[in-house]
Amino acid sequence: MGHLNHWLHMHADQLDQSSELAETVLPALAGDQLLAIGVPQEHGGAGGDVRDAINAIANVAEQSVTAAFVFWGQRCFIEFLLQSENRALAERRLPGLLAGTQAGASGLSNAMKFLSGIEQLQITGVRQDDGLLVDGGLAWVTNLRKAGFVAAAAVAPNDGAPPAIVAFDSGTPGVQRSDDLDLIALRGSNTASVKLTQVHIPAADIISDNAPAWLPQVRPSFLGMQCGLSIGLARASLTKAAQISAGSRNALTPRIEALQATLEAAVATLLAGVHDGRFKTQAPAMFRLRIQLADVLQQALMLELQAMGGRAYLNAEQQGFARRWRESSFIPIVTPSLTQLQAALQLFDSQQAAKAAGAPA
Repeated sequence: MGHLNHWLHMHADQLDQSSELAETVLPALAGDQLLAIGVPQEHGGAGGDVRDAINAIANVAEQSVTAAFVFWGQRCFIEFLLQSENRALAERRLPGLLAGTQAGASGLSNAMKFLSGIEQLQITGVRQDDGLLVDGGLAWVTNLRKAGFVAAAAVAPNDGAPPAIVAFDSGTPGVQRSDDLDLIALRGSNTASVKLTQVHIPAADIISDNAPAWLPQVRPSFLGMQCGLSIGLARASLTKAAQISAGSRNALTPRIEALQATLEAAVATLLAGVHDGRFKTQAPAMFRLRIQLADVLQQALMLELQAMGGRAYLNAEQQGFARRWRESSFIPIVTPSLTQLQAALQLFDSQQAAKAAGAPA
């Protein structure tokens, strides 16, 4: 990651505040072979599993959450294909996705909210020939490269069949990408909205024809890789806080070390649970980890701010603190947001309490 690390170090602030380098992020990630990490060798990857991808995303997030967010979107789409029964679609799409010549966008935020009972699906479909004719939109999708992209979305068919997960291409008639969203940070991430009007999705582009059964299987990877953003940013903040505190007589060092230990324990739990499959059936445990990591990140930034003191507020001396502060504001709101997760946990807890009391849940 040497070349990429240097590039990210040089351009992290620009990636955060401008879209000028947006088209170069994916080739930069691909150039260091990062997109192949955790992808089985028989599919053209470097081997390993999703834990390696989570670690790689966290490493990038230490330098730039914008680049890590693009990495997450691309790697999620790759994961969707790896976990799809549509092997022909995976074989057709994976080479370009792994090489970074084709951008892949997750597009499943709405679907994840739907799975937790938080939101209705925003895209509907009518059966046509062997596929679906779809209409609707996605309000917020990352890695929609202007040079072209393929994205995943959940579609509610009008015939009562389960929702499906489909792949759609930016070049298909009826697919319309908005201008980049005017974000306060992460502006180099090609984040925009998409409108779909009478877009034909052939059967060959259906990732799963049963989203309610398929999504819980892929959600641990989706959320686990998303947690990489929090992990990397928290590590960067704590490293900076530790460097400053080591040379001063403040009392922050024990607090920094304690929070570092809490962070790494949470990371170990996350990686173990993603690997052994327990989060497929124990979603609440994973939701709590995502909330905990976001909380650790907020504490880390406060420690970095306190370690720096007034210098954190001076542009010339803040050493990336302002960018990390802006980047961190995205973590609580990225789907599923902390409020959505807390609502889902409250519902789960009340159902468990009802069961314990012998009442019908």
